[in-house]
Amino acid sequence: MEERKHYNVVAAVVIEDGKYLCMQRCRSKYSYITEHWEFPGGKVEDGETDHHTLVREIHEEMDWDIYVGRKLGSIVQQYPDFDITLTAYLCKGGDKPFKLLEHLDYKWLTREELDALNWTEGDRKLLALLP
Repeated sequence: MEERKHYNVVAAVVIEDGKYLCMQRCRSKYSYITEHWEFPGGKVEDGETDHHTLVREIHEEMDWDIYVGRKLGSIVQQYPDFDITLTAYLCKGGDKPFKLLEHLDYKWLTREELDALNWTEGDRKLLALLP
C-alpha cells in the first residue's frame, strides 16, 4: 500500500488596520482547493525553518517582504490526495505593495467577515486560532 503524502505547510496571518490578508488560490489539479481562499504561505522544504519558508514563499508568490512574529498554532488536515500539518504565524507586511504572482485575488477583511469566504478546509480550521 502506498504511503500518503504529508506536507508541513506554513501560513502568514497578516493583520493591518484590524483586517486580515486573504488570498485566493489559482486553479489546481485538485478541485477541492482550486480558487479557494487561504492565508499566504507554502510548503516547508527539507532543511528549512518555518520562518525561512514564510519569507521565501511570500517573496516568490507576492514579491513582498514580511516579518514573521509569534506562532499562532498548528492544525492537521486530511485532503483526498494528501495530508498537511498547517502552522500559522502572525506576520507583518513590508512597506511596499505586494503583487499577485500566484494568486487570483486578495481581500483585506475583518475577523467577522472571514467566515463568508470559501476557504480551503485547512485554512478554515486556522480561523479558530486567530487573535
